[in-house]
Amino acid sequence: MCSRVENELPSFRSVTPRKAPVWFPYFGVRMVRGKTQMKRIENATSRQVTFSKRRSGLLKKAFELSVLCDAEVALIIFSTKGRLYEFSSSSINKTIERYQRNAKDPGIGKKTVQQDVQHLKEEAVTMAKKIELLEDSNRKLLGERLESCSIDELQEIEEQLSRALSNIRARKNQLFREKIEELKDEERIMEEENQKLREKQSQQRSIMQQEVAERQILDVDTALFIGPPETPTTLEFM
Repeated sequence: MCSRVENELPSFRSVTPRKAPVWFPYFGVRMVRGKTQMKRIENATSRQVTFSKRRSGLLKKAFELSVLCDAEVALIIFSTKGRLYEFSSSSINKTIERYQRNAKDPGIGKKTVQQDVQHLKEEAVTMAKKIELLEDSNRKLLGERLESCSIDELQEIEEQLSRALSNIRARKNQLFREKIEELKDEERIMEEENQKLREKQSQQRSIMQQEVAERQILDVDTALFIGPPETPTTLEFM
């Protein structure tokens, strides 16, 4: 009976108590564990547990890197038994193909950056020239720096100003027409409102006249019904 109870009770010898961190009361220094030695774990069970924990942490870090930094991440893990674990932010095959293309020429990335920088420099020079030409043309349209212009250039500037003036006048006339139409609409609306007011006043006047006529008729009927007052006779005085 005693041996049976002993077998049913849990064994406390195999449980290693977790040590709480030790703090020095005055300096706030925490005692930490020693670093794990980087060598193969001999115990198969411990090795499998460590593999599971480290694998989960590595996959989590890969996912966080792809989300937080918008990076293309691909991760491939094979266990000692040959089981495959993988993670890819997009497609692992496409990521591998991209890696193979870039790995063929180690300097391709550097060349691409240099080409992009050169292209941007050329675009900047081109844009600066365009801005300079536009500013010069704008000054000439304003009548400035015309000394260096030839007759053909002056003729072209005059034609540009004529076209601009024509466009300005056309736009101004269009705005005038639109404003006139708006005023006509407002006038029409006001006329309709005045007509409604006149009709309403006419109706009210008719109602008032009808009420006055009815009141006069009522007064006449009342007078006829009552009659004139009687005069006293001579017999009453006798």
